[in-house]
Amino acid sequence: MSDTVTVFVAGSTGVLGRRLVAGLVDRGHDVIGLVRDDAGAELVRRLDGEPRRGDVLERESLLEAVDETVDVVIHAATAIPTGGKPSADDWARNDRVRLEGTRNLLTAAEAADAGRFLLQSIVWVARQPDGRPFDERSEPHPDRTTRSALEAERLLETSAGELETCTLRCGWFYSHDSAQTRQFGEQLLDRKLPVLGGGLLGRRDATLSVLHADDAASAFVAATEGEGSVTGTYHVVDDRVTLAAFARTLAERLSAPEPRRLPGWLVRPLVGRDTVRFLTSSMPTTNERFRDAFDWEPAVPTSEDGIERVVDRWLEDGTIRELPDGGLEWVGDRNPRQAWIENRESARSPAVDR
Repeated sequence: MSDTVTVFVAGSTGVLGRRLVAGLVDRGHDVIGLVRDDAGAELVRRLDGEPRRGDVLERESLLEAVDETVDVVIHAATAIPTGGKPSADDWARNDRVRLEGTRNLLTAAEAADAGRFLLQSIVWVARQPDGRPFDERSEPHPDRTTRSALEAERLLETSAGELETCTLRCGWFYSHDSAQTRQFGEQLLDRKLPVLGGGLLGRRDATLSVLHADDAASAFVAATEGEGSVTGTYHVVDDRVTLAAFARTLAERLSAPEPRRLPGWLVRPLVGRDTVRFLTSSMPTTNERFRDAFDWEPAVPTSEDGIERVVDRWLEDGTIRELPDGGLEWVGDRNPRQAWIENRESARSPAVDR
């Protein structure tokens, strides 16, 4: 890749996407962000990117949006359900965004003669039934929530033509502005978040491979700038941590009571089989191959560091506030996307001498 490239980002307004636009712009690249409405267009402009209207599910719109100036296409769009008990229909839209969206973006990238295509996937598509550690060479074991991710990966391998294609399987995202992390924080403060465990009594902890959204974005920037041929599948994670330890550390930082344990089978009727499977099935993996290939280092190497960063930002933007007794209260009435971009703009503003 040349020093400066033009990058097309699908999913440019999401938790990962807006960090991608900002990170690529900061590195001097020209960035085109795919948007679907005026609010998305305004966000991309405020990040110094160029918004273009379209939808990953509408091929013709992509053929117009991805032109011959584009060097790299990044598919970072998802539609992960965030409700308490996602239905089959909820997951079906995410399946379409992953698979049909990948197919449409590949067509547009090839028509524009782009050089590189990067796909966001997830490490738990290859987690092992017995919970043992795995890597990029391990046999995948998809379920109904991850099958489309694996199919999109295989589409890159078989249908990319002359494109250099690279799949970054990411760990479980967390950040101050992600819906799942915010749900964790609010429910811990309301004493409504249990720690789900496997087994009859819920005593078996699942080991999660987690990834702060800031590190996910920096990994995609590194892959965008990678020298030579950038192909293959890589795991991008920060830390391994049990769900119990993650929830306990977040509770401690929020001065909230330690969450109680419950067996996953007990709450399955309330949250659904898919949520229970995700939170009680281990997915221990490593970023070693990606670090070696791209000389990449995570900025948030441990979940303790990341949780500290999350809670500090919640205090700064008013998501939580201190109570007279020293405790914390969830407020959460600010738009997290708006708060994120305002914080970025404030950080970039030059200091004013008074």
